[in-house]
Amino acid sequence: MLTAMSRPLEDKVVVIVGGTTGLGLAGAQACVRAGARVVVVGRSAESARKALEVLGDRARAVVGDASRPETVREAMDLAARELGPIAALYHVAGGSGRKAGDGPLHEVTDEGWEETLRANLTSLFHSNRAAARRFLEQGTPGSVLNMTSVLAFSPSPRHFATHAYAAAKAAAIGLTVASAAYYAPRGIRFNAVAPAVIETPMAARAAGDAEIREFLEAKQPLQGGLGRPEDLDAAVVFFLSDQSRHVTGQVLAVDGGWCVSEGLGARREPAP
Repeated sequence: MLTAMSRPLEDKVVVIVGGTTGLGLAGAQACVRAGARVVVVGRSAESARKALEVLGDRARAVVGDASRPETVREAMDLAARELGPIAALYHVAGGSGRKAGDGPLHEVTDEGWEETLRANLTSLFHSNRAAARRFLEQGTPGSVLNMTSVLAFSPSPRHFATHAYAAAKAAAIGLTVASAAYYAPRGIRFNAVAPAVIETPMAARAAGDAEIREFLEAKQPLQGGLGRPEDLDAAVVFFLSDQSRHVTGQVLAVDGGWCVSEGLGARREPAP
């Protein structure tokens, strides 16, 4: 029999921005298993359709650009109309700006800077602002969980020198902590998870490069390389649920050991 401990999001409504693929979809599945009803936001009708097939009748989907303020408002309106008062927001939307011109500072193009911040920071600003406004309107506490990256505070200059991306993810931490301080008296919590390299479409470049894969075997030694989307699930459910009701303003690295490993190319040692 499932208990309150195993279903800590029982009947809570969670909006997941960027929830139709990769880390967001894995998080949405974890939330549903934990008892939540979810609204996922994705960029394409096809990804939304596939997500709903996986998530079932406890889910709804909105298709739109997360960097536009009306997209998350539409998702929250749908959630409130069909599922109930919103309890939590999980912002995952974002991604690499490398193809747009991100890279080392002296190589970053204007387009690369603007596109990377739009996708990773402007979208987060819109979703977080909408969530704060909604919780205040409802007169309820709430939880906001943001996606940042270990590259915001633990750089890897050889293989992952995308400085606009690092700046956007560092700014996400700043907004998370400042918001946590301001809204704590209202019972509205803001936290963040900081993954390292996870096996998603965004990591295709790393996964397809033998040198980077070898580097990651040592840099992320807990599993000997790239993490999996579901490696974040327990942290996501914890932060979105009342299990973390006494936690705010925190950034949790879910990184396979990235922040405590040199990653100089030494292969993973066999277990004793």
